[in-house]
Amino acid sequence: MKTILITGATNGIGLEAAVTLAREGHQVVLVGRDEGRTRRSVDAVKQRSGSGQVEALSCDFSSQASIRALADAYRKKYDRLDVLVNNAGTVNAERLVTKEGLENTFAVNHLGYFLLTNLLLDLVVKSAPSRIVVVASTGHYRGTLNLDDLGFEKGGYGIMAAYRRSKLANVMMTRSLAKRLEGKGVTVNALHPGGVATGIWDRAPKWAQPILAVVKKLVLITPEEGGKTISYLATSPEVEGKTGLYFEKNKPKECAALAKDEALAEKLWLKSAELVKLSPSP
Repeated sequence: MKTILITGATNGIGLEAAVTLAREGHQVVLVGRDEGRTRRSVDAVKQRSGSGQVEALSCDFSSQASIRALADAYRKKYDRLDVLVNNAGTVNAERLVTKEGLENTFAVNHLGYFLLTNLLLDLVVKSAPSRIVVVASTGHYRGTLNLDDLGFEKGGYGIMAAYRRSKLANVMMTRSLAKRLEGKGVTVNALHPGGVATGIWDRAPKWAQPILAVVKKLVLITPEEGGKTISYLATSPEVEGKTGLYFEKNKPKECAALAKDEALAEKLWLKSAELVKLSPSP
């Protein structure tokens, strides 16, 4: 039995992955922003999976203090972490900033992953062989990265521009962390879950909602289908020892050329560490 922590697990692909992994017999810890909703999700996972090994922790990934509290709470309850699934995500029609003054999409989708992963990294290493799974997106192929203006303070903000930048950062972090963990028995892989009909795009502009409704009905896959790549990377023996890769439909795929820029990725790592007030080395 593995102990698996899944962020963004109260609905969508995170919830579906939790059901699958609990059904496999693993201890699953769901992380959600709303305590009541997270408790209800735990009950749903228990009922659907038939497992009693499902618990919850709370975190608002737009707050670095909340992420640090999550890491502390996890350490107090659990002595190992076999699989960390970074799945929590958001989009915003308008540019918003966190309490730390950071653009919200980048803060939640990338810096949240970066901070939590580093805060729990020694526990993941201690639990080796272990895995870190990063939910990215095919959107990273069109992502841009301006280290001097990560939050679009100088203009150019758009819901997709911000989302794609955060997902590009996810893939770059995956590759950087995989290199840092070579020889430690920890694999790190990113994935695109597919075009999934979840609630994340409910925050898209009102004009786009009718279009999205049609796309959800005719084109997008179900959250259950989307969660399969998460559970696959979390526990499948087929990916044992494979690291630093980007997956689509359970198969490795070439990531964006910009994501393979190692010099830029190292600069992003250092900048991310600065923004979350961590030492740059794991």
